[in-house]
Amino acid sequence: MADMGDFRQAVTAWAAGGPGDGVHEPAVRLPVRAVVLLEGPSDAAAVDALAASRGRDLAADGICVLPMGGAMSVGRFVRLLGPGGLGLRLTGLCDEREYPYYARALEASGAGARDFFVCAADLEDELIRALGTARVAELIRAEGDVRALQTFLNQPAQQGRTAQAQLRRFLGTKKGRKIHYGRVLVEALTPDRVPDPLDGLLDALLGRV
Repeated sequence: MADMGDFRQAVTAWAAGGPGDGVHEPAVRLPVRAVVLLEGPSDAAAVDALAASRGRDLAADGICVLPMGGAMSVGRFVRLLGPGGLGLRLTGLCDEREYPYYARALEASGAGARDFFVCAADLEDELIRALGTARVAELIRAEGDVRALQTFLNQPAQQGRTAQAQLRRFLGTKKGRKIHYGRVLVEALTPDRVPDPLDGLLDALLGRV
């Protein structure tokens, strides 16, 4: 949805130091009702893919899926989008080690962290555990990356590591790979295997629109 892209672009430009005035017009025109704050684009790909598997278009529902470019930026986004700014409902996913940054920013804004869902390590780790390492390796082969995976596994640094840790690291070794597999892994999930943080996020969003 192009309009939601305009809103996302305006918010991202503001967070990078630009003026915030351009954010208000697309927010009102849509209107945007909720924003899903995510650390990066691979998380956004996974959230969009799961919503699509449940027959929902988040942008059409007035929900903006917003990669922030890192957890350290959460305070700026909360100030613009939360109770002290546009007054939008805020939700999202974060890694356990980054949760304190989210909690402080959300509590300070008055938004609260109730609708934020925490991954033990990160979303890729959750997805690999949900699918199992053998199934993830099958998907990597199906996507034509088996040679790259084998080369990676033969590196000395990977010797002695668990298959879970190896696959998680492999997904982050090439630009764009985490984004691609964020969608691929989610699309391979059966409904009963969706990781709890991702399932909780979608249930919270889709149960209220």
